[in-house]
Amino acid sequence: MQIDDFDIDLFLRDQWQKRPALIRNPWKSWVNPLTPEELAGLACEDDVESRLIEQVGDSWTLAHGPFAAARFAKLGKQPWTLLVQAVDHHVPDVTALIEPFRFVPNWRIDDVMVSYATDGGGVGPHFDQYDVFLLQGLGKRCWRVGPRCDESTPLRPHDDLRLLAGFEATDEWVLEPGDILYVPPGFAHDGVAVGDDCMTYSIGFRAPSRSELIADWCDHVVEQMQDDDRYADPDLQVQANPGEIAPSALDRLHAMIAEKMLDRDAFARWFGTYNSVRKYPEIDWQPDEPIDMADLRDFLAARTPLCRNPASRFSFIRRGENAVLLFVDGQGFECSGETALLAEALCAGDRLQPASDLAHSPAALTLLAALLDQGNLAFEQED
Repeated sequence: MQIDDFDIDLFLRDQWQKRPALIRNPWKSWVNPLTPEELAGLACEDDVESRLIEQVGDSWTLAHGPFAAARFAKLGKQPWTLLVQAVDHHVPDVTALIEPFRFVPNWRIDDVMVSYATDGGGVGPHFDQYDVFLLQGLGKRCWRVGPRCDESTPLRPHDDLRLLAGFEATDEWVLEPGDILYVPPGFAHDGVAVGDDCMTYSIGFRAPSRSELIADWCDHVVEQMQDDDRYADPDLQVQANPGEIAPSALDRLHAMIAEKMLDRDAFARWFGTYNSVRKYPEIDWQPDEPIDMADLRDFLAARTPLCRNPASRFSFIRRGENAVLLFVDGQGFECSGETALLAEALCAGDRLQPASDLAHSPAALTLLAALLDQGNLAFEQED
């Protein structure tokens, strides 16, 4: 799947994280990849995160799934919206919607949320802390976009939803199937279904906050420390005033912190692990038995395609000309030579047809066996 006549460089230069952008149906032939009935079925499953928002007048109520199938039949005529997270982890045709947006690095990609709304349905005016591409799949939705917001922007009192207390639109568009609206972080927006059977695919991106990074990095650093790693001053000299914390002491104390906190190599290793932890570990591809090495060699010799678990997160950090650190679902793997090339290929796409000579590489066999046994990868089987 590809976005036609879309200048990525121009978009990144002029619009990415700068202003909203409307992209009118850029697909050669748009086909909605999911029916409303299939979405409702996912919302009934225990391992799928879903929400139901009902609107009565100017108030909204929120309920969390899983939902009984009969719940949808009992909904009244008031507008309502069903939201289902990470549908790309369950439906391959929805997973394919991410591919055109991979000009944004994989480590920034979150998931594809799908919404279904009846006429007038929506989630209310709000703003998000991340970039999102809103792809209209079925029906029509009117999007109104307003100015940038921040933590000081007034919100309506609501226990579950962060709705803007005041919303004045600066732009308004009606999106039809195949149309895309890009909304940068912080911009107020409000989408309302125009008619029934309105489906929108939200391709969202992750943006870790500074406070999250500092808190988790500090926790990691502290976990690695020994209790006897303490302040010392063997060159202590008598001070004129014993009540002073001397500049030399402050320099030594500050250096104790900076030495650990500013270790870039340690930070890189930690971040690769931290960032690749799965959001939804319930989607388990782990086999009942570890893969037999003879079978693994046969699969590779036959160039059987490898598929990534859609819930798994793959990324790497380059460690030199022929070496990388591969991170998969919170685990790190040192890779060099042909195994580094394999790691890069695994991170580049959701499906890989491996080279047959990997069957003769002990390092590649070890890496692939680990990823297959953990359920990060699986060989594509013929029906």
